[in-house]
Amino acid sequence: MQSIGFDAPGGPEVLCIGTSPVPRLRPDDVLIRVAYAGVNRPDCLQRAGLYPAPPGASPLLGLEVSGEIVAVGSEVPREMIGQNVAALTPGGGYAEYCAAHWQHCLPVPAGMLLAEAAAIPETLFTVWHNLFERGLARDGERVLVHGGTSGIGTMAILLARAFDMEVIVTCGDDAKCAAATRIGANHTINYRETDFVEAVMAHTGGKGVDIVLDMVSGDYVARNLKCLTEDGRHVTIAVLGGTRAEINMAQVMMRRLTLTGSTLRPRSDAFKSALADEIADNAWPLFAEGEIAPVMDMSFPLAEAAAAHARMEAGEHVGKIVLEVAGGVSDGSR
Repeated sequence: MQSIGFDAPGGPEVLCIGTSPVPRLRPDDVLIRVAYAGVNRPDCLQRAGLYPAPPGASPLLGLEVSGEIVAVGSEVPREMIGQNVAALTPGGGYAEYCAAHWQHCLPVPAGMLLAEAAAIPETLFTVWHNLFERGLARDGERVLVHGGTSGIGTMAILLARAFDMEVIVTCGDDAKCAAATRIGANHTINYRETDFVEAVMAHTGGKGVDIVLDMVSGDYVARNLKCLTEDGRHVTIAVLGGTRAEINMAQVMMRRLTLTGSTLRPRSDAFKSALADEIADNAWPLFAEGEIAPVMDMSFPLAEAAAAHARMEAGEHVGKIVLEVAGGVSDGSR
């Protein structure tokens, strides 16, 4: 099959199209003929040599795909063959065929484009777990999201607003602030022109936010904590600004703050299956019924994966970038 690979870590230009074996299925896997593959920041980090694939995962890039199930493992219901699904994968999405655990697949509903379906799983699983499970988000609360126009940021806006939360986001320029507002953010902050701590406290009348969803870390952490109200929760999902932070633990104790975080890719199949079940019950119906839809940026042919990575790393995108592999549209799962 055709796939995207690289001989040595480096910039986007190291990505090239080649061939690799069709994945061998484990008993609980399905084989998906890939229509589209989502592009995510961890793909760029893996390509740069900074985020190796976990043991047992495909060395190919790609953490989410959409497409048709064409074969199943011995422990998978055979009626899944022929279904169109959106799937979370531990790797291998940048290829014509991809293996995924059958319980990490969500059925593509009638009317949903396969390009959109491929843009959902990685950010949906990440935001649901971190905002609602670890962050304990509740109706009526306020959340601060950094990187408001990223794939994670746009998904966080959509889900938080769907559950009646107030969303404050930071963005790198006025155009992205305007885009975040159109997506549904209640308040936007251009962090290059305004101190986001001051802006958050001014907007909330000095009360602060209940949750910070942070993908920066580093010196943002101490500033984020200043934005939290008492009993606030700080959830770290990436460390783009560095892995170390210096904070005042006395403030953590006096204001009863909670600091947590997670990474999704290395978690067990059982954990991801349980997470998929919760998403299927609580969040997937919002997409299936058309109440919310992923924010789409651009689609690139599989052979132009390098251009897709370059766009992501330049920070030009608003929403999700996808790679078109076989393309097509969905008529719903069969």
